[in-house]
Amino acid sequence: MKLRIYVTLKPGVLDPQGKAIEHALTGLGFPGIEGARVGKLIELEVADSTDDAQIDAMCRQLLANTVIENYRVERA
Repeated sequence: MKLRIYVTLKPGVLDPQGKAIEHALTGLGFPGIEGARVGKLIELEVADSTDDAQIDAMCRQLLANTVIENYRVERA
């Protein structure tokens, strides 16, 4: 089974990479950029027998820092 795990910063957490992208796009002449946030996409292939609890454990223990990040899992 193929999984897509999207990891994003929680609202209110500063995003220096997003801010750098915002400033760079404005500097390149793209007006109206009011916010940019950077996240991660992780694609995993796991055994079909992998259950939701195991997937959640993978995300919480390694793939996302749940103090400052949210994650969402999609089955592809």
